[in-house]
Amino acid sequence: MSQQRVLPQSKETLLQSYNKRLKDDIKSIMDNFTEIIKTAKIEDETQVSRATQSEQDNYEMHVRAANIVRAGESLMKLVSDLKQFLILNDFPSVNEAINQRNQQLRSVQDECDKKLISLRDEISIDLYELEEEYYSSRRAEHTQLLLKLMGSTGAQHL
Repeated sequence: MSQQRVLPQSKETLLQSYNKRLKDDIKSIMDNFTEIIKTAKIEDETQVSRATQSEQDNYEMHVRAANIVRAGESLMKLVSDLKQFLILNDFPSVNEAINQRNQQLRSVQDECDKKLISLRDEISIDLYELEEEYYSSRRAEHTQLLLKLMGSTGAQHL
């Protein structure tokens, strides 16, 4: 009851409609089943012949059985409608599912960020080492070239 007070008028009306359908279908099943049981009883001799009475009872049982089946199908449709209503109108559950998914995705994002930072640091260290190696080898080449140049020009000056 407290949940229905919170619901908007249209939802409350819809739930009342579901409740009425439920009561009507169950009443229909019970009434038809009771009448089938009553019809199954053998009665004393009446003005109608037994064959005619038997046919009439058989027809009535078929109609009442069909009414029971119809009410059962209506109840199955009601269950489907209730499930759909619950899925579409259960905002707290939907919000909770969204929040859980957001938390999962944030943790995946944090994990990816940590891996990227680690990868960046490793690449930075490797790049620094490669630059040091490159520039130290270039200095050595320049130094050797300068020495050669100085050696040949120094010999000419003498």
